Amino acid sequence: MTTLTLNPTTTATTEPSSRNLFGDIRTVMARELKPVLRDPFTMVFGMVQPLVFLALFGPLLRGSMGGSVGNGVWQWFVPSILVMTMLFGTSTTGSNLLFEFQTGAHERMLVTPLSRSSLLIGRALKEMVPLFGQAVIVLAVMTPFAFDLHVGGAIVGLALLAVFGVGLGSFSYALALAVRKQDWMFWMVQQTFLFPLMILSGMLLPLETGPEWMKIASKFNPLSYLVDAERALFSGSVTTSPVLWGWVAALATTALGLTIGVRTMLRSAD
Repeated sequence: MTTLTLNPTTTATTEPSSRNLFGDIRTVMARELKPVLRDPFTMVFGMVQPLVFLALFGPLLRGSMGGSVGNGVWQWFVPSILVMTMLFGTSTTGSNLLFEFQTGAHERMLVTPLSRSSLLIGRALKEMVPLFGQAVIVLAVMTPFAFDLHVGGAIVGLALLAVFGVGLGSFSYALALAVRKQDWMFWMVQQTFLFPLMILSGMLLPLETGPEWMKIASKFNPLSYLVDAERALFSGSVTTSPVLWGWVAALATTALGLTIGVRTMLRSAD
């Protein structure tokens, strides 16, 4: 007698749940903000730092520029300080990633169902939280000192900074992934690009009186379009040409940064 035994094979098909990108971004942001909230002194000091820069550098500008700036020195310089704060914050996003390589935290994040884009966007947007706090403090302090606050333009300006910051943060993330075995290279490359971008954007000093080659180079610097857009927005001009070019530069920077960042992350995980 032959007994035919059938061993049923149970096939468990586990489909990855469709996750919401915004939910993933919120999760990454919350994770990145926890160390900041545990150390409030660093956050408070970071919020006061732009005021120190305004107090020390602003009077020098007033003396050297005089009436060359149409809307006044503070109307010209306060948006620059906010752009500078965003630039310093998001361009160093990759430094936290370098530390996570040492602890193995990054590898643990890669095996989660979080989308790869959210890891970049969440980290970059985390830097916007102290930036918004700094912006509120700076605008509140500077408004009594002949700074004309336009709330609508300021809100759009902060949104524009956030979009641009995601692009810069993604580039910083990609750089950290590329040099993870030689982490000292991160700071060398970051500093090499940071200060030329600042100077050639007209952020600290107007380029109108500079040499012709600097004016030409500034046309290829996306940060210069962002600075012009922020100055227009904080002066109340929302629909002008500089604002349009600022959005073009921000969206292009973010699209390119996310593309390079995600591809670098996927190659590093292989």
